Amino acid sequence: MAEPALTLLNPGPINVSARVREALATCPDLCHREPEYFELQDEVRRLLVDVFGIGADYEAALVSGSGTSGMEAMLASVVGTGVVVVDNGVYGDRLAQMAAAHRIPHRVVKCDWFHRPDEDDLEGALADPALDTLAIVHHETTTGLINDLEEIAARARRHGKRLIVDSVSGLAGEPFDFRVIRPDAVCSTANKCIHGLPGVSFVFVRKGTPLERRSLYLDLGLALAKQRASDTPFTPAIQVMAAFAEALRELGEETIAARQATYKARSDTIRSTLETLGLELMLPPALRSRTITSARLPAGLDYPTLHDRMKERGFVIYAGQGKLSEVAFRIANMGVWPEGRLDDLVAALREVLA
Repeated sequence: MAEPALTLLNPGPINVSARVREALATCPDLCHREPEYFELQDEVRRLLVDVFGIGADYEAALVSGSGTSGMEAMLASVVGTGVVVVDNGVYGDRLAQMAAAHRIPHRVVKCDWFHRPDEDDLEGALADPALDTLAIVHHETTTGLINDLEEIAARARRHGKRLIVDSVSGLAGEPFDFRVIRPDAVCSTANKCIHGLPGVSFVFVRKGTPLERRSLYLDLGLALAKQRASDTPFTPAIQVMAAFAEALRELGEETIAARQATYKARSDTIRSTLETLGLELMLPPALRSRTITSARLPAGLDYPTLHDRMKERGFVIYAGQGKLSEVAFRIANMGVWPEGRLDDLVAALREVLA
């Protein structure tokens, strides 16, 4: 298959390999109640826990939908009496909106988008005995900020709270030590750092975690009960699942460590290029992810113009979100890039931003 004309520098969907595109294209029409589909579903669930090395303690629940569906399934199913939500970006706020939509008691620890949560604010919220869970975003793609999960997980455990983590754009791209963090549940999606296609999300649930039923379609208890028995409660995204399986095989062959090293090399080059061109990066080094760079727009150049000039050169960048939409832009570096594409990106940035 030919390489795609555009390199996607948005934080998912991303460019995928020819193998993944071929798996999508060649997956036959299958009935989702037949053994052929269940063999595929079983393989995806096995590959997920194997590639992350967590099969002894966790199982994977598959949800047909975007990463947001995985987020909502996790929150609606794993939170017990109530939830403390850390909000330092659009996706932390989304978790709080989900809690409100399901009428789950919640308390929001709101932070500036360029900072991790304040320790005193977090301690005060976790001291509330009516709330039994802490929810946090691992990689807040609003700015590219990484929250300190190990420290926050230890704090949650001291207060006897469950921990649920939105790692939709974190898993496979950022370090995540399950043995140290010990989350009760983590959600993610196929179409970011795993290099699959949109349409399938998943939740890793710690074995033995009690689950609530606040939704029908997004009920993890139902999903797990069916999927353990090689069954499915609803019609899944069959062809996308086949592509997901191939992406997981690729990730296993490459290794998570190697993929993270590739991402770091790309982001280091992108950031040094932007700084050499005089642009201000929005986060200090200690808070930056390996996969998203946020930079302030240069004087005299608005985002639509920057976007269109980069797209003319084969690159799709991403706008700032919310209050940052007028002042910042983002460059993600996930996905499969052909040889030499990073050099092409550097040349395009120099030409457009010089």
